[in-house]
Amino acid sequence: MNSKFTLKSKVYFEQKSIQLLKTVSGTRALVVTDSIMETLGYLKQVIDYLKEAGITSSVFSGVRPDPDVNVVAEGMMVYDECEPDVLVAIGGGSAIDTAKGILYFARKLNPSSKDMRKPLFIAIPSTSGTGSEVTDFSVITSDGEKVVIVDELISPDVAILDSTCIQHVPQRVVADTGMDVLVHAVEAYVSTKATDFTDALAEKAVKLIFDNLVNLYRDVKDSDSRDRVQNASCMAGMAFTNSNLGINHSLAHALGGTFHIPHGRSNALLMCAVMEYNADLCGSASGYAADRYAKLARVLDLPARTKREGTVNFIQAVRKLKKDLCIEDGIAALGIDAGEFKGALDKLAEAAMQDRCTPTNPRVPTKEELIGIYRKLS
Repeated sequence: MNSKFTLKSKVYFEQKSIQLLKTVSGTRALVVTDSIMETLGYLKQVIDYLKEAGITSSVFSGVRPDPDVNVVAEGMMVYDECEPDVLVAIGGGSAIDTAKGILYFARKLNPSSKDMRKPLFIAIPSTSGTGSEVTDFSVITSDGEKVVIVDELISPDVAILDSTCIQHVPQRVVADTGMDVLVHAVEAYVSTKATDFTDALAEKAVKLIFDNLVNLYRDVKDSDSRDRVQNASCMAGMAFTNSNLGINHSLAHALGGTFHIPHGRSNALLMCAVMEYNADLCGSASGYAADRYAKLARVLDLPARTKREGTVNFIQAVRKLKKDLCIEDGIAALGIDAGEFKGALDKLAEAAMQDRCTPTNPRVPTKEELIGIYRKLS
């Protein structure tokens, strides 16, 4: 099979670029968002700008963190009533994932909709983490488990990166979402489907995160750091939507869904243990993953005379970054009962084995090996 790189979304990136909504063509819009965006006034901005373009808006503001099928179903009811030719999602990854879920199921469950024109899909992120504004991925919770949807249908047509929309993000969310960006970039880089095109984006995203995330964590009003981290998020999204991810995300989906840990923090908790496993640090550390981690070490100007040295130094750099962001080292610091965690390990590992992200991991895991990675969090 021939490799390919696809970038469907047009990306606009500068402060105040949200005003591009004034130029959108259409008649009816559905705006998907959450109560925070409404309280901060961004929802009103969107509605006002669309009105200037001659577009009337219906609103679904019932988005909740880690959206489940019930939230999507509620949004679908508004979608069906509105019959929009423009779909706008503004908010964090949960808002954009909800809009994707609404679009996906509205089209899949209504056969007649296939003959209708798909609405122009515009995504405006209010956090710098998921890269969801340019990906064909969506994560929806069903029966307590996170289900990954991958379909070209749900890729946004337009992504607006206006960093003024993330200037009110709490410090802890900056840390969580920023680490999510790093995991996206690193997993895209070591994926078995990585290409020269995804590598370039992933390397740049890694460098931007290490150079700017701590500054943003310490001062969210730092507009330059906001711009750089938001760009990194989008670049990492472009990379992984073309290369897929790996077991870091598979394990995090299961862990976060079961114990209600924010997705970025789940990824951060697992990251070092996953890299140690992928690189086979307890063995030869001579394979593909170790080589790739060593290359990322060189991107950061870290010593990498051998694959092992580069991998170790890159992992140490990640550990230091996590410490600077006050990321916990294990489940105990999150208040999770050790016995409950141990009892869930088999189910967690089984879910991770079945996750859509697992097949492109650089090392093919067994269920027992995944359990071993989880145990390092104890």
